[in-house]
Amino acid sequence: MKDYANKKSLNRRSVKSRKKVYGAKKKSIQVVSSRILLGLFITSLSLAAISFFYFETDVENIQSRNELNNITIDFPSSLLEGSVLIESSSEDRFLFCEYFVQIGAYGNKKYAFEAKEILEDIKLISINEIYSSSDPGKKLHSVLSGPYANRSAANNSKEVITKKGFEPRLRTLCKEK
Repeated sequence: MKDYANKKSLNRRSVKSRKKVYGAKKKSIQVVSSRILLGLFITSLSLAAISFFYFETDVENIQSRNELNNITIDFPSSLLEGSVLIESSSEDRFLFCEYFVQIGAYGNKKYAFEAKEILEDIKLISINEIYSSSDPGKKLHSVLSGPYANRSAANNSKEVITKKGFEPRLRTLCKEK
């Protein structure tokens, strides 16, 4: 296969040690010509001028006002006291509910006592022996906190237990009055 590129010599001193450099005769082609760039620039200026006059653009400085917002928070005055009135359905009046916080269920009694020792500042902690529902016959040691009179007290206890590193669950036991 024949190479059609021109040969250019770098070293002209000796005929024996000539190095050939091959180069093309084509000039580099400009990707976008200056005529196209000038046409685009004139077109964009004309469109900007037309839109300024046609759409009646009016530019104004936006400055902040020196006004202060007065925020008032209204809440029921009963929240300042120790008790809050809540609505209850007719079914709730006939039920007596106790709320428990289940801290965990352990297969080994030793781990249940360790959990109880970690949570010694929380009152009403008990360890109950229960049987697993997923594996009948397997005895588990459930660590419970409670009973609490209302859901709010149980949730407060649950938050304290969560901060200690456990993942407690709220359990409700309701009976008819």
